[in-house]
Amino acid sequence: MSVRLVLASASPSRLQTLRAAGVDPVVHVSGVDESQIEGADATAVASALARLKAEAVLAEVGTDADVVVVGCDSILELDGEQFGKPHTDEVVRERWHAMRGRTGVLVTGHHVAVVRGGQVHRDTRAATTAVTFADVTDAEVEAYIATGEPHHCAGAFTIDGFGGAFVERLEGDHHNVIGLSLPLLRRMLADAGVEWTALWRRSVPA
Repeated sequence: MSVRLVLASASPSRLQTLRAAGVDPVVHVSGVDESQIEGADATAVASALARLKAEAVLAEVGTDADVVVVGCDSILELDGEQFGKPHTDEVVRERWHAMRGRTGVLVTGHHVAVVRGGQVHRDTRAATTAVTFADVTDAEVEAYIATGEPHHCAGAFTIDGFGGAFVERLEGDHHNVIGLSLPLLRRMLADAGVEWTALWRRSVPA
């Protein structure tokens, strides 16, 4: 039996990650104010934001029909400082000058709400991946800024685009760096009684 999955995120990378894994989610953007969640611990903040997004979408989708709602949020932590989306050229430049040649930790919070028979099973967990950045030049930083890619990515980079050449090494799940850990999501759903293969599009044999 197929299961409907709702992705509470506007991230094209998360959507593509799921589609490449055989899952075609319904995208329902939460529109929540992310600035309302702050804290000293990146894992706690990312997890809280993921929960906030998923629960906001669940409130709009409702619990009348069986559904799986997934919310995620990513933060890069370097020297105890949290790096979310930079948005401006200046912030991207500052962050890359700080990150280059060094290793940070990309944290992605995941919140799952599984609705079955009007009952909701909730679970929140986080995955971490160590990311070692190349010692890029100032010219490379400026060229990267010009692409517009890093402005809307946690930590001012992504590995599934122009920024892929600027990441030297990963320790942990590479999908997590893209914004959604497939192995973690599979485990969370399994604990809620949902088989991962039930999410696959019907053209894929289970």
